[in-house]
Amino acid sequence: MNIDYWTQRLIGRATCSLAPGARLLRTARIRNIRGNSACIRIGAKSLIAGELLVFRHGGVIEIGEWCYVGENSRIWSAASIRIGRRVLISHGVNIMDSLTHPLNAHKRHEQFRSIVDRGHPANIDLDEKPVTIGDDAWIGTGAVILRGVHVGKGAVIGAGAVVSNDVPNFCVAAGNPTQVIRELSDDER
Repeated sequence: MNIDYWTQRLIGRATCSLAPGARLLRTARIRNIRGNSACIRIGAKSLIAGELLVFRHGGVIEIGEWCYVGENSRIWSAASIRIGRRVLISHGVNIMDSLTHPLNAHKRHEQFRSIVDRGHPANIDLDEKPVTIGDDAWIGTGAVILRGVHVGKGAVIGAGAVVSNDVPNFCVAAGNPTQVIRELSDDER
């Protein structure tokens, strides 16, 4: 049997746990640096077109059922990112639960050297804070969800928003920094 280069690279490597009917689309990229497929769990009937990454020193990504992660979106976890059910994440969205690099310049350079020479470090403090996104939320294209944020159930995040504070249930939030624009009406919930 002739196995192509990309298939051969994936044999024996951790990727993710897919529930029945969940699919990784052609543009999806799973970067499971932790090496444990249970650290990235994708719920039933969800479609992933973007990138999911867990760092070597930690990280868990849980995506509920019937979710969508758009092309060029990145969900990077060093702690915990939990996405509820029926969540739509548009294209070009970034969700991160850490700083991704140390603030201290010397430590940042040491991390970079480690990545280049040996791969991601197994022990590092990136000031991780969990992120949660409630059921039925919609994250608009180009939005950025930062560490420690809770996006409420049914919330709508506007395109290009930078979310650094919690967003209540059933609200529309937009801007940089994000502000609640209005509550959703009963027929919009």
